[in-house]
Parts: sequence; C-alpha cells; structure tokens
Amino acid sequence: MNVLYSAIADAAAIAVLGFLVYYPRHRRRELLVAFLGVNVGVLAVTTALISSDATIGLGLGLFGVLSIIRLRSFELGQHEVAYYFGALALGLLGGLGSVSLPVTVLLMGLIVGVIAVADSPRLFKRDHQQTVLVDGAYTRQRELVAALEAAVGGTVRKVVVSRVDLVNDTTLVDVRWTDTTPTGPEPVVARTGQSSNDADVAVLRGTP
Repeated sequence: MNVLYSAIADAAAIAVLGFLVYYPRHRRRELLVAFLGVNVGVLAVTTALISSDATIGLGLGLFGVLSIIRLRSFELGQHEVAYYFGALALGLLGGLGSVSLPVTVLLMGLIVGVIAVADSPRLFKRDHQQTVLVDGAYTRQRELVAALEAAVGGTVRKVVVSRVDLVNDTTLVDVRWTDTTPTGPEPVVARTGQSSNDADVAVLRGTP
C-alpha cells in the first residue's frame, strides 16, 4: 500500500514539475515527453525490482548507465539536465517505497521546489548569456569587451573567445553580461539554431 501511495505522489510531483514548471518556461514538447517517460519507466522498473530477486544495486547501476547517454540529435542544456535527473529521482523515490510516505512526499517536494526556484526567470533576471558573432577580428580583450558592452547596453562579466577569424574579420565569443537598461532587451539579430545551452547567436557589427 505504501508503494501505491508513493506512486501517486510521484505522479503528482512529475505533473507539477513537467506541466506547471518546465513546459510553461521552455516550451519543448519533446523533452516533456522524455521527462515523463523516464519518470514512469524508472518508477515501473524500480517497483518490479523491489518485488523480485534482483538486487536494487543492479537496477540503480542500469539507470546510472542510461543517465549518461547523450542524444545524438541535439544536446541538452544544463537546466534540462537538472529536470532530467529530477524526473529520474522522483521515479526512484516513488518506486522504492523504502521510507515512510511523509518522508517520500517531503523529498519529492524538495526536488520539485529546488528546481522550480533555481530555474525561475525572476532569479538573476538581469543576467544574460549568449553566443555572439562580432563583426571584427578582436585580438585584444579590452577592445572586445568595450565593443560588446556598447552593443548589449550592459556590463560584461565574462567573455570566452571561441574563434577569431582573421580572414573573414569576425570573432565568435560566449559572453555573459548584466543589463543596465530599464527594459533589458537582448540583442538578438540572427538566430542560427540551438546551441548546447539554448543560447541564441547574435550578430553584432562594429569596428575593432
């Protein structure tokens, strides 16, 4: 009976995490399906392992191997990895049933609550990260930072140069900055597809 109640608590927790937290913020239907599938699969197999002669260590080892598999079609952003492991952890808690129901519900609520708060758009809402293609081959950090700050209208906190193309006169950088404007619009000019962290690629024009 404790396993049944734990499964119901898991269903409620993954519903909140998936439908009320993740999807309204990120709108990626395919990952919502993945999170729900992982959660239900882990819940089902863990419950089956509990009632069989197989060891829990074997089951957890199998899930550990599955958890490091990267999809070849696209890479997950770091925040999506957190949702992925959150869904996996909820399924394990619901399937094991080795602790009392109040403790299980508390742990599930802790997982959902931490992810919801950490991924809130209101948290550090003036801080931004973007992959930027600058029109100009900048080899000096100070000049590059000045050009970026003039373009984004904020204070650059960190710049990681990915490529300096002296032939085409461009610089590809990963920039993190803090908005100093009242509205704080992001300088997205051209979208070239998803990167590993879902940041857009902006093209900034300037003279080095």
